[in-house]
Amino acid sequence: MPENPNGPKITTCVKCGQVKPHHAKQMCQKCYKRLYFKPKMIICKNCGRERPHKAYGLCGTCHIKLHHYETTKAFNYRKWHNISLELYRQKTKKCFLCGFDKIVELHHIDSDHKNNAPDNFMGLCPNHHKMLHDIRYSDEIKKQIEEKLKKS
Repeated sequence: MPENPNGPKITTCVKCGQVKPHHAKQMCQKCYKRLYFKPKMIICKNCGRERPHKAYGLCGTCHIKLHHYETTKAFNYRKWHNISLELYRQKTKKCFLCGFDKIVELHHIDSDHKNNAPDNFMGLCPNHHKMLHDIRYSDEIKKQIEEKLKKS
């Protein structure tokens, strides 16, 4: 076997057959890791599936959703709408027209996506938002919005 004067012993790996630096048990580091470092399998506390352990007794997917989802959402709101998470939540609490609060989309009142002033946003449910952008129903929805704005 050739010797490396500046580092670890160079050997032929018994698993892959390639000449690489010796790690342990006559294997290179890649083969040794693959053979001896298996991730610990657990039953995820959140989803109940058997998956590799990530942290806090959770699988990787549930860990991201539970511990990093809010950070990701806040980053995306700033990136897509250039507004803060607090403003987004305030404007999308419920639909401006019908009061639906399960799924609410953000709508630019003046239809200019570069105008990110706080008073230019309105929360609309998917139905009213789609109807507002559909030429067949847009006049009717715009009238409803104007009436609602006059009342408030």
